[in-house]
Amino acid sequence: MNNIDMESGSIFVGGAGPDYAEPEVLLTGYANRHGLIAGATGTGKTVTLQTLAESLSQCGVPVFLADVKGDLSGLAKSGSAEAKLHEAFARRAGQIGLELDYQQYPVTFWDVFGQKGHPVRTTPAEMGPLLLSRLLGLTDVQEGVLNIAFRVADEQGLALLDLKDLQAMLVWVGENSSELSLTYGNVSTASVGAIQRSLLTLENEGGDQLFGEPALELNDILRVDGNGKGMINILAADKLMNAPRLYSTFLLWLLSELFEQLPEVGDPAKPVCAFFFDEAHLLFDDAPKALIDKIEQVARLIRSKGVSVWFISQNPTDVPEDILGQLGNRVQHALRAFTAKDQKALRLAAENYRPNPDFDIADAIQQVGTGEAVTSFLERKGVPGVAMRTLIRPPFSQLGPITDEERSEVLKTSVMGQKYDTPLNRESAQEILIERAQAAAKEAQETATPDDDSDLWVVGGQKDEEFTRARRYNPKLTIPASGKDGSSTKKRSSRRDSVLETFGKSVARELGRQGTRSVMRGVLGGLFRGR
Repeated sequence: MNNIDMESGSIFVGGAGPDYAEPEVLLTGYANRHGLIAGATGTGKTVTLQTLAESLSQCGVPVFLADVKGDLSGLAKSGSAEAKLHEAFARRAGQIGLELDYQQYPVTFWDVFGQKGHPVRTTPAEMGPLLLSRLLGLTDVQEGVLNIAFRVADEQGLALLDLKDLQAMLVWVGENSSELSLTYGNVSTASVGAIQRSLLTLENEGGDQLFGEPALELNDILRVDGNGKGMINILAADKLMNAPRLYSTFLLWLLSELFEQLPEVGDPAKPVCAFFFDEAHLLFDDAPKALIDKIEQVARLIRSKGVSVWFISQNPTDVPEDILGQLGNRVQHALRAFTAKDQKALRLAAENYRPNPDFDIADAIQQVGTGEAVTSFLERKGVPGVAMRTLIRPPFSQLGPITDEERSEVLKTSVMGQKYDTPLNRESAQEILIERAQAAAKEAQETATPDDDSDLWVVGGQKDEEFTRARRYNPKLTIPASGKDGSSTKKRSSRRDSVLETFGKSVARELGRQGTRSVMRGVLGGLFRGR
């Protein structure tokens, strides 16, 4: 028996029944209904994940998965008869009637830190304040301040492409909190400081490498090779797991991007892509209800985009019940029930399966051995299949990691290296603020002149004291701005000018708080004319 039957549109998962002679299959037309792979450590979850990734790739489905333990890199290399477990795999293949066809699969390695794969990046602007607040562990009040920073940056045309841009933007928000509070609500400098500290912690953990350009384009993980196999994208997550919030937030961002960018396809003959979320409990630990509701919404609706999402965890109870109800395809490896809590979790896991009169599901979940599982896959018309004791087929690629030299060779031949290995540093918020302040300061030094009748400085023929009083108390006062041809453009309101004035003061202070009162007013004039 082959592991793929294209005529029936089915993937052979393993042998089921008392003697494992009955094939247990996953229908490709229902593979985008999401799935769960659960079980205690050492029961075979990684092998199940590897075999499913292989089969989906053979069907032409691109796969994205996180390699938490470093074992899944073996997908890039063919298994062999000389492998340590070859004899055991050969016996298992004979038991379930499978032809053992060793082969390698097209693999692209990715790594947030750029060490074991091509750098994978996004920008603060693409991630947005909601997920960024989750990543930083912010309170509701601090999240509100972060939203204001994003809003003002958008209004000012300041691109937030890396952490330096965001930090610079927050400095400006903190120094102008009183003015911003009138328009956007209370802005506490203490909240700004707390956000800055969180950003510093993230930077020390290496999370700043996630933000920058070139940012990951989704089409680059949705590729198919020349032989029609779907690309298997492996995210090196062994180091990333040391920052679990960064790990879960990044994968959730990727899932959200797929949801937002992919078109509706209904129920395709096979998934557009498959997404495996290992250590799924990290996604939900300490997550606010608003975020969990968002995850549930994405899981519920992304099916119509053709995306298959699989959660891998030690216990089904790690996944919230509302999301667990969306997982129609299930592979339950052994659970150990040593405590009352474990026994309750075991009963709950058993209740989520369609009963099989031939055995007790709760007992079977405790008794299955390594490489064996209680499975249930959706049948025709989306009906849950009867629970089956299934011996999972052996992988065709190498079980276990490849060497560092073999990984380096894969990276050298990957076309993604030319696109992502070299970082870009385009002009963005930080650079724009510095350029504006430098230009305005230079112009102010050249144009500011003392008043002969007073020790005050003048701007455009108006004394400093009069100018300040007019700006502060006369809401009808406006300052003309020059157009590109030097002509006067439409006047702006005093409230708008006040924001720009404070913006200029903030930038000047960032440059070292240098310059006199005349320089500062020259800066303001430069900024007004620039806008």
